[in-house]
Amino acid sequence: MPDASRLTKSRPAAALYAAVLSLVVLAAAGAAGLVLRQPWLFPSLGPTVMLFFESPSQQASRPANALIGHAVGLLAGVAMLYAFRLQDSPPAPVGGLTPAYLLAGALSVALTTLVLTLLKTPHPPAGATTLIVSLGILTAPAELASMAGAIVLITVVGWGLNLLFGVRPGKEQG
Repeated sequence: MPDASRLTKSRPAAALYAAVLSLVVLAAAGAAGLVLRQPWLFPSLGPTVMLFFESPSQQASRPANALIGHAVGLLAGVAMLYAFRLQDSPPAPVGGLTPAYLLAGALSVALTTLVLTLLKTPHPPAGATTLIVSLGILTAPAELASMAGAIVLITVVGWGLNLLFGVRPGKEQG
């Protein structure tokens, strides 16, 4: 059975727990984005909150892993975007996938994987964060700051909600 089912003793209750809290946390990030008129809701947040609430005992679900993972992903994405001089190019989904974007994307994920593995802080959703940046989808300083803010927000709120309901992220539940 998934981790969340141990929290609530039944699969339907565990599913509802994970779904409702994912909704709450992503809605909070989206609301912040609406107020600030910035992209506070982006694809890699979905798998992060799913980890928080579906599999809270996994190491990748720890708040530190989420924060470090996405930070490394952001930095690796920016590094590869600039290394391949793509910062002023149309994003890959608009201008097309070029050899430079292919290399920037693949290398940014490889670099993120390398660093997170060396640090022993796995967080697979960080691979999506690095692609969002290295493929030119979100690259402006305000967008990168928004991504960082959203990551901190969902991590703090997700961690807080799990603790409120007696769940210690990254720890085996009894």
